[in-house]
Amino acid sequence: MNDRQTLFSLDARRQTGKSIKVVIRKTTQLAELARPIRELMTGVSYKDSGVDLEVYNEAMKRLPKLMHRTFSPRVRQLDGGFAGLFQLDFESKLFRRNYQDPMLVACTDGVGTKLRLAMELGIHDTIGIDLVAMCSNDIAVVGAEPLFFLDYYATGKLNVEIAAAVVSGIGRGCELAGAALVGGETAEMPGMYEGEDYDLAGFCVGIVEKADIIDGANVQPGDVLLALPSSGPHSNGYSLIRKVLEHTGSQPDSACGDVSLGQALLAPTTIYNRPLLALQKEVKISAMAHITGGGILENLPRVLPQGMGATIQRDSWALPAVFQWLQSGGNITDQEMMRTFNCGVGMIIVLPAPEAAKALSVLASHGIMGWELGAIDDSDAGLKIH
Repeated sequence: MNDRQTLFSLDARRQTGKSIKVVIRKTTQLAELARPIRELMTGVSYKDSGVDLEVYNEAMKRLPKLMHRTFSPRVRQLDGGFAGLFQLDFESKLFRRNYQDPMLVACTDGVGTKLRLAMELGIHDTIGIDLVAMCSNDIAVVGAEPLFFLDYYATGKLNVEIAAAVVSGIGRGCELAGAALVGGETAEMPGMYEGEDYDLAGFCVGIVEKADIIDGANVQPGDVLLALPSSGPHSNGYSLIRKVLEHTGSQPDSACGDVSLGQALLAPTTIYNRPLLALQKEVKISAMAHITGGGILENLPRVLPQGMGATIQRDSWALPAVFQWLQSGGNITDQEMMRTFNCGVGMIIVLPAPEAAKALSVLASHGIMGWELGAIDDSDAGLKIH
């Protein structure tokens, strides 16, 4: 073997027991190949690849304070740990839940391209409320109480101020929902995201007594539909919203009702958990529907038993200003509006007609001004809008 060759041999044994020798000849010495690689990599650090651990550590110093304000005695503080700890029940009389047959409820969600609008407008302290709401409101639909929340924040280049603003919004959302922010992940991934652009995902776990689960099984013809108002588009339909913005050339500071267009579009998603938990103690709820992507047309039928239909009275509410702007600016049909946006209805409650007045009163006492939206029937026509 000459000095320009390196010989590798491999013995492989087939099922027949025969030995096979595979010979691979290289015409480049390994030492010559390794030398330029060593020279190339000399002095390279994680920071050179786009991940700055000092910035990351600075961000991590800020987050525990934002998390702690969401804690109750049910959370065991474990800063710097690898997981969050949450106690389901207590011996303490004040916090005892006395669960009989509890079931855990879990969901995950994001905020879609509302993030892009938030980044373009430089408003980062409310998008975290949206993240919590999209998960905790889904938890509410089955009658559950949210227990704790985790978030995932991924970015191309970590900006401490932006990350802190986002997590502060998540913390505020958890306070509104009554959930503890027990942990999360902050990932700096250069090459995956452009610059300081970021993405979010949320994860929520709740609990409900098995006997108290709201699953739509008790929906009956004649039940009333109550609408709970939304704060705006919430976190759905923003790809179409951004298209309308591009088409109309509308500016964020232009008027939209009593606020600016930017404020109307970035209004945080309403969190309904506390009012709904209070309502469940006062009336019997047959079903609930969180009106997200797909609007009323696609979300209400999800909670109706087979053979049940519903009639929506379209004249029972006025289309809020931001949706009027969307429909006019994009020349969007009524049908497309109703299957894309919540159109001012963020949550629908189904309950027996005799309970409707009391339910509206309870909701009002918690700052939610609902209204009668329609009724359940046993027709085969599905969902009808009049």
